[in-house]
Amino acid sequence: MKRELKLAALIAVMMLLVSAAANAAAPQTLDLTDKFREAGATVDRLQVYELAGIVIIRGRTADPAQAAQLSLMAKNLGYTRVANLIQIAQHDDVTIARKAEVQLSIHRSLDGCRFRVRSDQGVLHVAGQVRHELQKDVAVQVLRNIDGVRSVQMDLRKF
Repeated sequence: MKRELKLAALIAVMMLLVSAAANAAAPQTLDLTDKFREAGATVDRLQVYELAGIVIIRGRTADPAQAAQLSLMAKNLGYTRVANLIQIAQHDDVTIARKAEVQLSIHRSLDGCRFRVRSDQGVLHVAGQVRHELQKDVAVQVLRNIDGVRSVQMDLRKF
């Protein structure tokens, strides 16, 4: 009985030491997104974090120069290690509109709806008619998941 009690106490002490060491070793994450936006960053879905002295920049833009400018912003703030993960999105509006038409036509819950789709710099403009109000929400969700789509503007009416 004493042996089991000693073993349990030893395990408890070891768990406390391991958890304390794990908490001490966990690096702090600092959100710098607002600071970059205030400095004029206009990248879609911008997220900027500092983790263990490394600035991680995420987002999407069509302008490669804008992505490079974000790295310079980080270096001007005094950070030497920068991971620029900005995606350069080329807006092929014809392809985006075609993908949108295909996705709307194959989605079963949108059967019976009529859509007209056009794309302008990655912004989808969708007009037409739906049978139920919920189909508008379904259409938006389907369209937002298409690569290259920045936003969706809907003008759908119930028939």
